[in-house]
Amino acid sequence: MESPAQRRLNAIQSHLLPSAVSAAEDESLIGRNVTSSSSSPPFFVDQQYSVILPEKLQTGKWNVYRSARSPMKLLSRFDDHPEIGTLHENFVHAVETFRDYKYLGTRIRVDGTVGEYKWMTFGEAATAREAIGSGLRYYGLEQGACVGLYFINRPEWLVVDHACSAYSYISVPLYDTLGPDAVKFVVNHSGIKAIFCVPETLNTLLSFISSIPSVRLIVVVGGADEHLPSLPSTPGVKFVSYLKLLGQGRRNLQPFCPPKPDDVATICYTSGTTGTPKGVVLTHGNLIANASAFCRKVKFYSSDVYISYLPLAHIYERSNQVICCNNGVGVGFYQGDNLKLMDDLAALRPTIFCSVPRLYNRIYAGITNAVSTSGALKERLFRAAYNSKRQAIMNGRNASPIWDKLVFNKIKEKLGGRVRILGSGASPLSPDVMDFLRVCFGCMLIEGYGMTETSCIITLMDVGDVLAGHVGSPHAACEVKLVDVPEMNYTSEDEPYPRGEICVRGPIVFQGYYKDEVQTREVFDDDGWFHTGDIGLWLPGGRLRIIDRKKNIFKLAQGEYIAPEKIENVYAKCKFVSQCFVYGDSFNSSLVAVVAVEPDVLRDWAASEGIQYEDLRQLCNDPRARNAVLAEMDDVGREAQLRGFEFAKAVTLVPEQFTLENGLLTPTFKIKRSQAKEYFAKAIANMYAELSTSEPAPSKL
Repeated sequence: MESPAQRRLNAIQSHLLPSAVSAAEDESLIGRNVTSSSSSPPFFVDQQYSVILPEKLQTGKWNVYRSARSPMKLLSRFDDHPEIGTLHENFVHAVETFRDYKYLGTRIRVDGTVGEYKWMTFGEAATAREAIGSGLRYYGLEQGACVGLYFINRPEWLVVDHACSAYSYISVPLYDTLGPDAVKFVVNHSGIKAIFCVPETLNTLLSFISSIPSVRLIVVVGGADEHLPSLPSTPGVKFVSYLKLLGQGRRNLQPFCPPKPDDVATICYTSGTTGTPKGVVLTHGNLIANASAFCRKVKFYSSDVYISYLPLAHIYERSNQVICCNNGVGVGFYQGDNLKLMDDLAALRPTIFCSVPRLYNRIYAGITNAVSTSGALKERLFRAAYNSKRQAIMNGRNASPIWDKLVFNKIKEKLGGRVRILGSGASPLSPDVMDFLRVCFGCMLIEGYGMTETSCIITLMDVGDVLAGHVGSPHAACEVKLVDVPEMNYTSEDEPYPRGEICVRGPIVFQGYYKDEVQTREVFDDDGWFHTGDIGLWLPGGRLRIIDRKKNIFKLAQGEYIAPEKIENVYAKCKFVSQCFVYGDSFNSSLVAVVAVEPDVLRDWAASEGIQYEDLRQLCNDPRARNAVLAEMDDVGREAQLRGFEFAKAVTLVPEQFTLENGLLTPTFKIKRSQAKEYFAKAIANMYAELSTSEPAPSKL
């Protein structure tokens, strides 16, 4: 009789299918999870991308999913360099392998003008990181001290981060867009000893310098000492320019203090949508495990070029940098202005571009609007090219090159013309938008799902997987299961697909929230599973789809549960919509929406209708504009098969965007719902008042 261990091994081997299974074929692979017992043979679920295992070796449901690439062991080190266990060792490897390769590029010159990219090599970055780390030791910072980084993406950010790793300091990123109160909270909560800032963020620090007593050193990046603003005589706090610190460090070089894999590398504070920030404690081992699993799925080259514009304070961009460093990828930084990003892309011509659905939705809307207004002949040509190329991609064939020459090469140039990998994260990307981008840019588009608490990636799409509408399978450094959420009617027994709260376990999972045992206990169960709060569904092939969020669900008056993010993602495809906030509550039976409009699209519509207006705000308040936008949203909603109660019944148009500055977005571009509710309270009240005085129209659905 087989032992439980042998039975488990046989089960794993039976799940590993040839990678040639098509998206259509794997629709037949889904089966039913049942409880295994020693007296009866288990009924296995064959998977292409995942294997399913029992949570307990001898008893329990078969509900734990692992990557088919590493079913027997969760990955914690790089396949080709298992000796790398820390961020310091990762950078040392890069310097030894790619010393004279381009590493950090910037367009900003000393005189403030903008030209071509100027590069710092890996070797030069290594010299600078040793000087900065030595400079911090020169000013008395002890091993294990927290160092704050309070400025946007630029080469010095990574140099300082590498210095922290080499000398066993703990880096604490500070979002440059956080208000003074949040920055003050993070500095005091983590006990930061030194802060690197730029002149703009220095002014914020100076406004509450007396309220952050742990800080002993402030380093100003991007300015010389003689140009620093007049500084207060604050007892115990030293102010120095980055250039001076660099020089002092060079004259007083100190030996490295290498960390261990279990040492804390960083405390990443999640801004969240409510409450005070929480400090996510991540070790060097956490971040290396995440990067190693990513590299097992996707191949990178030293010839690749990556553009860095997503906030380095966010784990998405931070983890990308660990991967770039390991593979010798050149990193070019944007100018710091999102409005000039397209110009930076044209100058850098990256091969890897990572972004968030908000930007991809804007690209999608911009291209489709340009096509629809280009004339009948050009529109027919685009549709023919699109349909032909999409069909080829879905069937695993190479599309005719004529379509790129006639149509798509001009679109590719918008991202520089060389992109081979598009990455998407932070929130779900619409399947329609994903298919559209794959066709138009003719490159690999990979969507992933992760959190700060899991060092970034939990699941990731596999190369060659052309099925849209999911976020891939678990990567090799974690295992995933779905836990029942009975109050929302989600269970792991749901047919045809299991549903529930996504739970994660493995070497990527964080150590806990800094100085917050209560909230740490709330997200971990007794078996060490981290509960994400997201609701997932297992698709055929062992791929995960995000369908809900526990905390963002609300109930309408008639008892229907609403997941607003799902509806907002649908409406994001409307040509008039730049951003959308959907609102509802248990006192009302319908939803309303606030839409930040696409100004050019709305102006073009007004011109076609002969509508006169003085400014965009007046046009937004015109009932004809509101009706046109709502009609378009209804069309998009019907196409996406929204249920009747999921349609917004009234809309308010606003000319201004939801931004970090006006407090409506988190740094990862998620809507802060409580703040948005308060910000648009009057508009919401007016929409419900208007709906209450009108007879509901008969449903067309």
